[in-house]
Amino acid sequence: MADSQHDVSNDASTEGPITQGLIVLLRHGQTAWSVSGQHTGRTDIPLTPIGETQAVQAGQRLAAAFGGSFSPDMVYTSPLKRARTTARLAGFHDATVVDGLAEWDYGRAEGRTRDDVAKANGSDWVLWRDGPQSLSERLGGDWDSRLPSGETVHVHNGPGESLEDAAKRASGVLQNVSPLMEQGKVVVMVAHAHILRILTTQWLGLDPHAARLFRLDTAHYSVLSRYRGDNVINHWNC
Repeated sequence: MADSQHDVSNDASTEGPITQGLIVLLRHGQTAWSVSGQHTGRTDIPLTPIGETQAVQAGQRLAAAFGGSFSPDMVYTSPLKRARTTARLAGFHDATVVDGLAEWDYGRAEGRTRDDVAKANGSDWVLWRDGPQSLSERLGGDWDSRLPSGETVHVHNGPGESLEDAAKRASGVLQNVSPLMEQGKVVVMVAHAHILRILTTQWLGLDPHAARLFRLDTAHYSVLSRYRGDNVINHWNC
């Protein structure tokens, strides 16, 4: 549901304004590597100019959809600059940094495309199936990558993080915000595609491998809530 301006203020309750808690997930804007398809986990890569514009537009869509429902102390962001910049440009200037919202650590796949990894590893490799820790130690190391803008970013290819560990990390974030939802708060999380998709599986009680089925585009948002006792998705990829 790209660039939607759907008013969600009445979706949580049929009687008017929001009366129950919501979790709003916002993916950061475009980066050079989101365009090239390079795995972007812990590398602190900036937004492109297009990504910056996307972040502003995402903030406008959220404002149109939610009105004045956002409280500054209910906004959380990944520590990585692409998420922090997105939060700021979307209008969330005082977002709290939460380490648990950092992107999945892709380890030896970091900075490489899937095809690059397969060639270097000598066999086909699928992130969701095989995980970062299945890759050969030969792919480990540190190097610098020059972006199209001319900026250089440092890349670390370590052992990486298992999907299960990333899911535990995401579950910890959810546990921390659950009391806020019980109070009817609207919680905003600005982060990255994979960790937000993994977090969603934990909200729904699914195996984290199911996260591969939830497409989440740059600078798009999704909404999680509860409905008749169940954890549900209200909107996705808006």
